[in-house]
Amino acid sequence: MTPPHVPGNTPLITEQITSVIEQMPDPSGGAVVGQLEHELAETLGVPHVVAVSSGTAALHAGLSACGIGPGDEVLVPALTVVMTVAPLAALAAVPVFVDSDPSTLDLDYDDAASKVTSRTRAIMPVHLWGRMGDPAALAAFASEHGLAIVEDAAQAVGTARDGQPAGTVGAVGCFSMKDGKILWSGEGGFLVTTRREIAEHAAAFRSHWQAAPPNEAPQSRLATNTRLAAPLAAIALANLRRCSALVELRRAQTHHLLHALEQAPGLNVLAPATCEEWNGFAPLLHIDLPNPQAFAEHLARQGVPNSTGSFRLVPCDTRPMFTSPDRTPCRGAAQILDHTLAVILTERDTDTALDHYAATIAREANAWAT
Repeated sequence: MTPPHVPGNTPLITEQITSVIEQMPDPSGGAVVGQLEHELAETLGVPHVVAVSSGTAALHAGLSACGIGPGDEVLVPALTVVMTVAPLAALAAVPVFVDSDPSTLDLDYDDAASKVTSRTRAIMPVHLWGRMGDPAALAAFASEHGLAIVEDAAQAVGTARDGQPAGTVGAVGCFSMKDGKILWSGEGGFLVTTRREIAEHAAAFRSHWQAAPPNEAPQSRLATNTRLAAPLAAIALANLRRCSALVELRRAQTHHLLHALEQAPGLNVLAPATCEEWNGFAPLLHIDLPNPQAFAEHLARQGVPNSTGSFRLVPCDTRPMFTSPDRTPCRGAAQILDHTLAVILTERDTDTALDHYAATIAREANAWAT
């Protein structure tokens, strides 16, 4: 498979940053953040975008804009990273961990329904590894229970399912632009919404409520400083202008690696749903070998970066800050993570690098299986 041509990032980024630096210092932050928001809205086909300093900050602002506050319960998959849940703690809200279906990676809606109470206010689906659950099922569940949908689409730029882009199913979609994401700026994030009042709240929330929404006084609420710095916005803008090529590159990289591993023993491709346009964020393989978690850790030591082996991704409900004796563990999420090899890629991974990963994985799988 011939990889798509991706314009080099260095000249584009250098040009953007140079233009911004020539205008600094500028206490207003300059025009580049607004330009980024405008072009993101056009690219993603949404009316409102608010850029912030991280994907976590996007979730924090989005949850606040949906009225989530002290004591409110929010359904969140255990199949996620701690950064998804941190904004709930900052808002004094209560995460209620929901299991996932190992056969689909989607939320287990029976488990979710059993955990809805009179205090439940929202549901936060997480599109881990760029994979997206069934948007119709999510919307129907939220509607039935009167819940706001705040999507953690940090890894899912470019993914869609049934024609519905990730991040556009509910009230708010939140994205990250940290290094390693397909659309990156070193650090940064943004949220998307169709609702003006949510965008206005989020824009005020990121800047100590200094530019308040209509009919509210500046600094009349406590908020945060999570503005996106102009130089980072310039990097994001340069990368946004080649975003479609970056998505296609990641898909091609993932296809290349998975194709090279078709004969590797004990490793089976975790294919997306037939109606899912997956961005290919991370090549995903089901590990059908003894001690699969140990195998992933072994691969990390052999130089193959992966979610569970390198970054110790575990079900979020098992983190020390969330465990309690009366909570039943989310076993589906644990099963998924125990048996999933999610290889971490960047746009710098050439075919040669991918072939090296594939050779290492296949060699070690053969040795592990015998």
